[in-house]
Amino acid sequence: MRILMLSWEYPPHLIGGLGRHVTDLTDALAQIGVEVHVVTPNLHHGDRYEITAQGVHVHRVAVPPVADRTFFPLTQELNVALRHAALELRRRVGGFDLIHAHDWLVASAGMTLKRSCHLPLLATIHATERGRQQGHLTTDLSVQIDRLERLLVSEAIRVIACSHFMAHEIHVAFNAPREKINVVPNGVVVKPSPFGSDEERLAFRRRFARDDQPLVFSVGRVVYEKGFHVLVDAWSQVLTQFPQARLVIAGAGDYLDALRDRTHRTGLTDFVLFTGRISDDERDRLYHAADAAVFPSLYEPFGIVALEAMAAKCPVVVAHAGGLAEVVKLHETGLTVYPNNADSLAWGILHTLAHPDWSRQRASNAFHEVCTRYNWHAIAHSTLDVYRQAYEEWREAQRNAHTTAPLQFAGVYGP
Repeated sequence: MRILMLSWEYPPHLIGGLGRHVTDLTDALAQIGVEVHVVTPNLHHGDRYEITAQGVHVHRVAVPPVADRTFFPLTQELNVALRHAALELRRRVGGFDLIHAHDWLVASAGMTLKRSCHLPLLATIHATERGRQQGHLTTDLSVQIDRLERLLVSEAIRVIACSHFMAHEIHVAFNAPREKINVVPNGVVVKPSPFGSDEERLAFRRRFARDDQPLVFSVGRVVYEKGFHVLVDAWSQVLTQFPQARLVIAGAGDYLDALRDRTHRTGLTDFVLFTGRISDDERDRLYHAADAAVFPSLYEPFGIVALEAMAAKCPVVVAHAGGLAEVVKLHETGLTVYPNNADSLAWGILHTLAHPDWSRQRASNAFHEVCTRYNWHAIAHSTLDVYRQAYEEWREAQRNAHTTAPLQFAGVYGP
């Protein structure tokens, strides 16, 4: 098949998990024979057009000169530019079989292209504004985002959710029929250890802790719903049993200053390090160096960070929230704790640090789970199945509407 994929994020423009998801998914789709064209804003000065090593066609669209550079108006102006670029691309390549739009940021372009090109539209909903805001749409921006999410779900012939939690949320929030929603999990690329020797790993680890000091790592966008404040609140309890333990929190976001202030007010400044945004390589090194990775999210559609830690054989402690509760199995592949509960989170961290043999066994189980269930090759095949289902349903709808246009694939199926 030939797929037109719309995404706000694609390297070098990466903010959160969405961009990594699109990158890894498109690579895997290309490797099984799907012709994928990604149309994305050129927000970080990437090449206007490239074919990746895996064979993905990437088309980066210039940011138009707009008077209002605030976020929402900019997204809508860019959606117009994305639509024009996609129409020109369609003319050059000879058409597409299906449009795949990722989240509200490209919803306007996806819905307009669906109508102008007479193509089936499939949407992946990575998160919802209602979920991010804990059910409260208190600003005009939240209301506008929620409206676009609802429209995108309504217009799409099928919707992909990354977890059963997200499928339920889409069903309830947008009144979407359950049979319209396919659950296809996120995946992770398993990489070899970034360290050539244990000595090299210890040398890196000593940047953050002495050899006799437990090291705990957490990473993500520093926003309220990621629950980092619960982790800071739990750290005083961790220090009662491991007084030399060190906590590293990596990431940037609008809650970072408040989190630093909270750490200072509770007297934990010497025990908690905020690194700010770090590279993927640095993140992977910390996963391999840490004694535990902790993710205390209040709201988490999936939890790709937990998979990344599991792929590095790092023991994980996660809140039993959203998709994290589906990824991590209690006492099998990690520990799950009550969301927004510092006491429960402290228990999970302390148990992990106090019982390293059990923790290593859970980490080994988790690594096996990542390799067998969350690999991108399997996910690409599942996604291709959804593409075929969406296309056949759209073709049947066209037949029922007595459409006379020829219904033939523009591209070629993979194996």
